[in-house]
Amino acid sequence: MNADSIVFTFFLIFAGAALVATFALFARQALLIAYILIGVLLGPWGLGFVNDAKVIGEIAHIGIIFLLFLIGLNLQPQELLHMMRKTTIVTVASSTVFTLFGFALCMLFGFSLQDAILVGIATSFSSTIIGLKLLPTTILHHQRSGEVIISILLFQDLIAIVLLMVLQGSGGSDEVAVMEMLKLLVVLPLFIGLSWVFQRFVILPLIARFDRIQEYIFLLSIAWCLSLAELGQLVGLSAEIGAFIAGITLASSPIAQFIAESLKPLRDFFLIMFFFSLGAGFNLGMIDQVVVPGIALAIIMILLKPAVFRWLLFRSGENLKRSHEVGYRLGQMSEFSLLIAVLAVETGAMSDRAGYLIQLATVLTFLFSTYLVVMRFQSPIALTDHLRRD
Repeated sequence: MNADSIVFTFFLIFAGAALVATFALFARQALLIAYILIGVLLGPWGLGFVNDAKVIGEIAHIGIIFLLFLIGLNLQPQELLHMMRKTTIVTVASSTVFTLFGFALCMLFGFSLQDAILVGIATSFSSTIIGLKLLPTTILHHQRSGEVIISILLFQDLIAIVLLMVLQGSGGSDEVAVMEMLKLLVVLPLFIGLSWVFQRFVILPLIARFDRIQEYIFLLSIAWCLSLAELGQLVGLSAEIGAFIAGITLASSPIAQFIAESLKPLRDFFLIMFFFSLGAGFNLGMIDQVVVPGIALAIIMILLKPAVFRWLLFRSGENLKRSHEVGYRLGQMSEFSLLIAVLAVETGAMSDRAGYLIQLATVLTFLFSTYLVVMRFQSPIALTDHLRRD
């Protein structure tokens, strides 16, 4: 068997991920932890079976594009504004607290000022994937707890996307960064406007005309997502921002939820490779430089996040039981923390050491936060039958 073939590489990724994911489920863990661990194990710093993690990372980038497209699909302007009005103070205040604690810890361990700021910001987000995956459908769609969690996560996602846009234009000198931001202020509104016009007079009429042909809707949705992703890259924004705008423009469509549900398996396929590539790119030789601050940062966030969310939500009028549950469900760092680390290191805005710190702390918070949720609250992988709900 050709060890360099893409088929063999896919075999290693998905067979290995399935094996480790099986153990993860028995251990009541989120599956994305399994994907990262198999990447570490099989990557160039582990057993070395997959040496070119960069190629896998480029393919996996499509998963991030679909992730942002689906986030955009869930952002109906009126509903989003209604939900976020109630949680704006909670989201902003909690993000500020987490950023300050992350910043202070990094300064304590001798990181540069810029590294400390970016690490602090990366700690402020909670995981949309874990938060929603561990929510039973009944809570997600029919209970106030689900509404609060979704509104906070979506607000955080918007902040993270803005930060990704800033990082995208931060490479090079300060003058280049300023020019990139000015270009962004001009190009972005124009890009949004033209996208809206095209979907209004071309995409939506096509959807209305052929909405019974599911295969065509699936194909049209992918084409729209990838077209705006590529166009976004072409005009100096980014593929991620283009995909996000593609999702927002379709959010008001009557079949937006159908599109979102039909694209989730495709998104998950590529996200498996994204998390694998993150693990494969983790240099185990750096572990001794970040293990102490990484564990310290993870412990602080695991203890701090539930307490801060509980206090802020209770003060904002939510009952204590709901505030307690939401706090624990949001008590981890985020896949956007990982994205920020990758992009910041690539653009030179962050040192490798700080990037590895974020990756290690994020995975540890995923690990322990998942345990805390499945032991205490209803979820599809809860430890006891009376808590297990699909």
